[in-house]
Amino acid sequence: MADHAQRNGGNRGGYNNRKRRFREDDETDRRSSRRAYQEPAHLKVRKQLLSVAESPFKKTDEEIQTIAETVAEHSEDDEIRSNFPDLVLQIVVEQALKIPFVAAVILALNHSRPDLAQEVLARVTTTLNEHFRTGAWREVKLLLRFLACLQGILKAEGVFPVLEELFSRSADLQAASIDDSLGLAIVKIILLTIPYLMASSASGFEAHAGNLLEKTDIIASAPHALEALVDPYPGSGDDLGQESQSIISLLQKQLVAEAAQSWELVCLPRPWRTLPVNDEDKPATPTKHTLPSIIVPSSVLPGVRPQLPEVYFSVYADQDVETVPPTSNIASLILRDSLVDTINSLDYNRNATAKFLIDLDCYFAPETFVKRATPFDRLKDIEAGKSTWKPEDVAVDAVFSQLLQLPNAEHKLVYYHAVLTESCKIAPAAIAPCLGRAIRYLYRSVDAMDLELEYRFMDWFTHHLSNFGFTWKWTEWVDDVELSLAKPKKAFIVGALEKEIRLSFAQRIRGTLPEPYQALITEAKDKDIPDFKYDSDHTPYAPQAREILRLLRAKAPDSEIGTQLASIEAEALSLGVEDPLIPSTDAYMTAICFIGSKSLSHVLSCIERCKERLLALGPRSEAARRQIITSVMQYWAEKPGVGVNVVDKLLNYTILTPISVINWALTDNICRGMILTHAHIYEMVASTMHKVTNRVRQIVIARNQPALPAEQVAILEETLERERMHMKDLFATVQDALIGVSSGTVDEMPESRNQDTEGETLLRGWGDRWLRVFRRKMAVEESWIGEMMTIYEAMDVEVEATAKVSNGDRAQGKDVDNGTS
Repeated sequence: MADHAQRNGGNRGGYNNRKRRFREDDETDRRSSRRAYQEPAHLKVRKQLLSVAESPFKKTDEEIQTIAETVAEHSEDDEIRSNFPDLVLQIVVEQALKIPFVAAVILALNHSRPDLAQEVLARVTTTLNEHFRTGAWREVKLLLRFLACLQGILKAEGVFPVLEELFSRSADLQAASIDDSLGLAIVKIILLTIPYLMASSASGFEAHAGNLLEKTDIIASAPHALEALVDPYPGSGDDLGQESQSIISLLQKQLVAEAAQSWELVCLPRPWRTLPVNDEDKPATPTKHTLPSIIVPSSVLPGVRPQLPEVYFSVYADQDVETVPPTSNIASLILRDSLVDTINSLDYNRNATAKFLIDLDCYFAPETFVKRATPFDRLKDIEAGKSTWKPEDVAVDAVFSQLLQLPNAEHKLVYYHAVLTESCKIAPAAIAPCLGRAIRYLYRSVDAMDLELEYRFMDWFTHHLSNFGFTWKWTEWVDDVELSLAKPKKAFIVGALEKEIRLSFAQRIRGTLPEPYQALITEAKDKDIPDFKYDSDHTPYAPQAREILRLLRAKAPDSEIGTQLASIEAEALSLGVEDPLIPSTDAYMTAICFIGSKSLSHVLSCIERCKERLLALGPRSEAARRQIITSVMQYWAEKPGVGVNVVDKLLNYTILTPISVINWALTDNICRGMILTHAHIYEMVASTMHKVTNRVRQIVIARNQPALPAEQVAILEETLERERMHMKDLFATVQDALIGVSSGTVDEMPESRNQDTEGETLLRGWGDRWLRVFRRKMAVEESWIGEMMTIYEAMDVEVEATAKVSNGDRAQGKDVDNGTS
């Protein structure tokens, strides 16, 4: 005890009275002070530039001037000189909303250190040339926008000659093929660059812009062959408060109208106007630079992502008060384009993307938007002449334009789901009401909406509800519960509830629904593991099926299972069954499903063990192969989404073939077209076709890799031809089946025509909607393949010509050497 007290200073509890000691030593504190930390200049500049214009509580012009002064002051720092241009480039291509403000920093820097501004220009043009060479068109557009904002410090015509050269390439592409899409994309880049040129600190370029608009009008006004197929509301624009318009033609009209108003462009920020330029140490006029050489290749590449025509889409088109810019205003596309670029560039960080969406009003001119989170009802009280545009609506509208973009979204759809979820979490009071109005608009539009977009909307809607307790005002749609399943709105409700159950469980979802919806979720859906139908002795072949189940559980040799399957086939033959493999396959596959019903890993493990026998079924009987699908979908009848997932895995194992899935869904079980109303059937067919088209695309990309040996090119071309024909045959099978429904000639439809005219009309409508989707998919694939092959063939010719010239020069040099010797 004494030792313990001594070790602890003799004080009870083991504490020295340090407080008292330090009180006595306050006047003679011997502790050394901590050395002040000085942040390195390059890190300070990085933080300042990355956060420029982000806060509504800071003066942006002061931020810009501070950054420029810091860079100029430390311009001899190697870290600054090497990192600053790279940081500028990174912000330009990833944070499109900040481009005018980053350009303002360069303009301010140019007054004191024009050599640094010249370095940035050189780095930008070098990177731009690389993006031209590789076909990275978004990066090309954003770098040109940045240079357009710097037009005031460029000599001569600045960026305009580059745009003229780009138009020449676009015209060449359009002349080669009227269905070309890359030329349209290049014209769109030109049109989106012009507003920033005209809003820059430069002046006197109105004639240049007018000449460009006259040229682009020829291409922008011509409809594209695929434009009608990407209309989100085919033939029903007037009913929904908006008419389908091509973005490029709309942009052309808006710019012509803006030119007539002397290029006001009131929404664009002009931070360079408030920069101080009359300091004693700075010249009154800025130093101007010659734009470094920008080379637009004679053969331009489409890039990784297909360039296809776009149609303007908005979920806030039919409101009493404008909460987003109308299509007559250039702001509608300027705001949309900057937001879309930000969303798609920052796909690796949904939180940062959501933050940019919430802070949208910081990046455009004052008075462009109303105050954040202004309730919709109060917009009517705003005096005439002032903006009623809600920044939240504009941001949410941009996300939906990508989520519901035809023919394909740029990223996986779940990314756009996540952006909306994060936005709602960051600013629930502002975003939640916007999403509510968007949901109501889209639901009202379901009858006229493109079928693919309807299912994308359904997927997002259910996923979003799962993140917020599955709460929704279902009472608003209660009148639609009694409709026929052939009605699109009823089919949407049923499909949405099925997806909610997949994301949770039936009992929980039932608890969130009003009484009229209860009948849509049967008690059978409460079972986590469906019953094994062969447990009943009334089911044919029940004893053998139960024995197969026991053998599979025991991991018995395949020969023992084969004995039971042979017994079923023998009994089936005695009963006059035409194909005895069908009942034996049903018993075998149902047992696999029952064993694997605990989880996906269980069913995958069981399929892996039984793969050889399942693979052998297809060559013996195509009907037996399709019976595999029937057995899976019957076992998971109450949870069809799980069945679709299992079918997808069987496709991956090549146990099933794409044609077997298509024939099962659209031939064997078409049922007058009723099967087309089920969301899980669309998911099955669309997923199957995606596997096929994706394989063809991978072969095309592999074929077009540079410097491939001739033998490998020949093999890839042969494979491509075979797979392409297979893809065409599959699309033909799908279309033939759907044409039968659409025209009313499919089995059983003629007999029912006199009994249920309305029902038949609805089912034929489903046939039309499906047919439009798969015709579009086929047209898109053919267009993409044709464009890729044409461009790469032109590149091959150019490479061969270059090689011949190079070889000729080499031979000429050898002759000269010989003559000299």
